[in-house]
Amino acid sequence: MKVEEKDILILGLGNEILMDDGIGPRLCAEVQKRFSEPNIKYETAAIGGLELLELIQGYNTLIIIDAIKTKDGKPGDVYYLTPSSFKETSNISNIHDISFLTALKLGEKLKIKIPSKIHIIAIEIVEDLIFGTSFTPAIQKKYNSIKTEVIKLIGSFLS
Repeated sequence: MKVEEKDILILGLGNEILMDDGIGPRLCAEVQKRFSEPNIKYETAAIGGLELLELIQGYNTLIIIDAIKTKDGKPGDVYYLTPSSFKETSNISNIHDISFLTALKLGEKLKIKIPSKIHIIAIEIVEDLIFGTSFTPAIQKKYNSIKTEVIKLIGSFLS
């Protein structure tokens, strides 16, 4: 892979003590075991909006792994989204901050170097409001297949 050192950020979003919401950080750790090139940096966070903009600035490529809850989704479904197509997830924006898309537009206007390539992997979850460090049974049952699919997707982004 011919890229500048540390030009890729893989970011696992979510709160690890809110059951399924912790899937982003846990998958980020799994991906790091598989892809350990020196030009890839791994981070986890439970932030959104402007704070997220600060974290991602300076990278050429951003890969976000996050939980999502949709109206008709099935637990464990893995979605590939881009900034132009995704629906806000619980972590990429919140009621006290601006949305991720608004933050990206603001970053561009302020001439902040934001990633030119942004990939978002969203995993359909069941529960993100109850405290707990384990996944719901539906997500736990599918975790290995979710992990395999996420690693495959990230491998395709990196090649």
